[in-house]
This record gives sequence, structure tokens and C-alpha cells, in this order.
Amino acid sequence: MSVVESVNTGVSRPILAKAGTSGIDKRPVPGPVRADVPAPAASGLAGDTICDADHHGGPDQAVYAYAREDLEFFAPELGPLRAGMFGENLTTRGVDVCGAELGERWRVGGVLLQVTAPRIPCRTFAAHLERTGWVKRFTAAARPGAYLRVLSPGEIRAGDAVTVEHRPGHGVTVADAFRALLAEPARLPDLLAAGEHLLPRIRETVTRRTAS
Repeated sequence: MSVVESVNTGVSRPILAKAGTSGIDKRPVPGPVRADVPAPAASGLAGDTICDADHHGGPDQAVYAYAREDLEFFAPELGPLRAGMFGENLTTRGVDVCGAELGERWRVGGVLLQVTAPRIPCRTFAAHLERTGWVKRFTAAARPGAYLRVLSPGEIRAGDAVTVEHRPGHGVTVADAFRALLAEPARLPDLLAAGEHLLPRIRETVTRRTAS
């Protein structure tokens, strides 16, 4: 069964290995959490904090989902990983998050979400985990998790079923986009098959990097 294992939000906290604060350290929230279309510099979940508005939050990155199965992939080297440890808002179970197509729509509780893009790792992520070389390791594994847009607001809670209501059929997955953008530039033109489901900023990146 495909379900939400945990809904996680974060407040601004210091990052010991990096100057400044971040909301990356998400913690499970009991009960329902409101999901809505956020302002440009905000999260889509009530009570969740965005500190780096240049790279996180906004309508196209309203909610971040990561699979429990992918957390377990990293557990042998990182140790037990609680829900929210990777900064995810939704920890899922039984959902092929990285295999989701761009533009795929999920019904989660009373909310309709749409897959938009892979998560791109950053130095804050590495500092949060206190792991040297983490960005490179995470990139090599190609298990990025997915950002989602809120199409229909409502409430989400742990235990809600995750139902794929629509799969576009173009074949471009979250993992495909991640690999093309970070590790396999020869695959960048393949992302154009996603059509209207490819975010403008990613389309611009494809165009810029493949221009000759």
C-alpha cells in the first residue's frame, strides 16, 4: 500500500557545520497539516519554515517528498534515519518517488499534488548531515526525491493513502531529470519529451547547456 508515513515540518535552526540557520531539519507532526499554494518564498505546508528562499519553497517546490525505501538505502552508511532527516515534508512508503514522471498527479488525503522536479543537493544538506562529500555521494545514488506543486489545497496526515491519479506518459522521470542535470549531460535533450511538464527553469538550463 502506498501511504504517507510521516508529515514533517521545520523551524529555523542553527547548522553547526555551517554559518547561519536553516529549516532543513524537519520533524514529524502529529495530526493533520494544511497544504496550500504558497507565496514565492514560502513552504506549501503550514508551520514549515523556508530560510533559503532563492533555492527552496514557492509554488513549484511547495512540498518535498522522499521515500522511506530510499532513506533505508542510505541507512547502512548513515545509520537509522528518522522521517524528515533529509529535509522532506512527506516521508512516503510504497511510493516510487524517483520513478514518478514529471507532471504526475498524486491524491494524498484531501490534497491533489503534482510532481515538478528533483531535489538538487546543496552544501546545507551536507552540513546538516555532517558528511564530507555528501553532495557527490547523493548525486551518484540518483535517489533525489521529488518536489511537488499543490493543485488542490487541503489537509495531509500520517497514514493517508497516496494514489497516482494521472501519469502523463512521456516517460521522463524525476530520476531521469536528476541524472541529466547533474551527472549525464548527454541526456539533457531527452528531458524535452516532458513537454509542458518540464519547468521553465529546467527547460532554460537544457537550452543553455545544449546550445552550440
